[in-house]
Amino acid sequence: MKGRVEVIIGAQWGDEGKGRVVDCLGSRVDVFARYQGGSNAGHTVIVDGKKYVFHLLPSGMLYPGKLCVIGNGVVVDPEQLLAEIKDLQSKGMDRARLIVSGSAHVVMPYHKIIDKAQEAFRGKGKKIGTTGRGIGPAYVDKFSRCGIRIEDLFHPDVLRDKLEFNLEDKNRILTRLYNLEPLPFDEIHTQAMNWGKELAAYAGDVSRILYEALESGKTVLFEGAQGTLLDIDHGTYPYVTSSSPVAAGGCVGLGLGPNAVDRVIGVVKAYSTRVGEGPFPTEDSGELGNRLREKGGEYGATTGRPRRCGWLDMVGLKYAVRVNGMTSIALTKLDVLSGLDEISVCVAYDFEGGRLDHFTGNAGVLACATPVFERFEGWKDDIAACRNFDDLPSAAKDYVRYIEKETGVPVQLIGVGPGRDETIVRGL
Repeated sequence: MKGRVEVIIGAQWGDEGKGRVVDCLGSRVDVFARYQGGSNAGHTVIVDGKKYVFHLLPSGMLYPGKLCVIGNGVVVDPEQLLAEIKDLQSKGMDRARLIVSGSAHVVMPYHKIIDKAQEAFRGKGKKIGTTGRGIGPAYVDKFSRCGIRIEDLFHPDVLRDKLEFNLEDKNRILTRLYNLEPLPFDEIHTQAMNWGKELAAYAGDVSRILYEALESGKTVLFEGAQGTLLDIDHGTYPYVTSSSPVAAGGCVGLGLGPNAVDRVIGVVKAYSTRVGEGPFPTEDSGELGNRLREKGGEYGATTGRPRRCGWLDMVGLKYAVRVNGMTSIALTKLDVLSGLDEISVCVAYDFEGGRLDHFTGNAGVLACATPVFERFEGWKDDIAACRNFDDLPSAAKDYVRYIEKETGVPVQLIGVGPGRDETIVRGL
């Protein structure tokens, strides 16, 4: 192929700042491609002091003349997607052309209801921490081969047959298992038909479009949601998302072969955060965690939930390098660490009297693991105005070099503030 594919992935538990990195690289990208997840994701981009939060739209929507695609690996909530499109249109910011894969599955109203009911049914101590957006149940239907796809919304007879079958099954679950009211067919069918009318203009064959873009020499950016440690296969199961955020998921979720990928950029927060339930070895529930949360604005873009915060987990980061084949690191929120006398990094875990040097997705093991920390000198300087690596305080440069040394991957972008221009670029 004549073109180039770069993959942006989250190297931790999500919320690493992927949207900001995508936006930073946007001027040289021709096509932005979202490949998995759903409206449970949230990309926050700040442009000219204005904040834009996308849950389904690729971050490239703010760039004029670009092509943005939503791949078959995404589960699409039409109500959310149309709301995001209309919001951008009302602000005069719908600058890119959008194409949605006809093979992408639809998040239906019953998916959201079942999602919330299942989470409530689990009870205290067994909750997954789902956003309640219907993502998991939509993927369940996809793999049960009864899901409704975007292309089905354009064919009344196909939609009717699928919806009748699904509602008979879902209403049985809602009424008998969760003691909820059954959902009316006509109301949901009409709503789905209306979605189809509005989305018809955006539907297309994403795999073919991307292939032709690469053949013509375009640069394509695969944009992942969530993070590596939330991957359905490679994360801390069962406290994971319902899709594959890892780099390989990009090929499956967009319909291109792995030989198309040229570079994998892992987005890494200078410390660690996690939303929802599940093990988090470096979590700090005291003063440090609160400081990181408030200074870093660590509240979920999708739910507003406060994120759990702690030190950087090098064990998990090395794991992310391995499973993604990372070739570059984009380090975000380095500025949040400014003002600390000392910075810690987890380099191993203590578990049952032994030492674990390698990450495990076994949630039971991680929940009982105690982090082994290595300490580093902090820095007091405000680094928001730094635009070159040499402008950083020596302790900050040492921290970045340590990450490079331990992972074997160059840190080629450093975020020193929330704004689009508050970035140090080192050959990315």
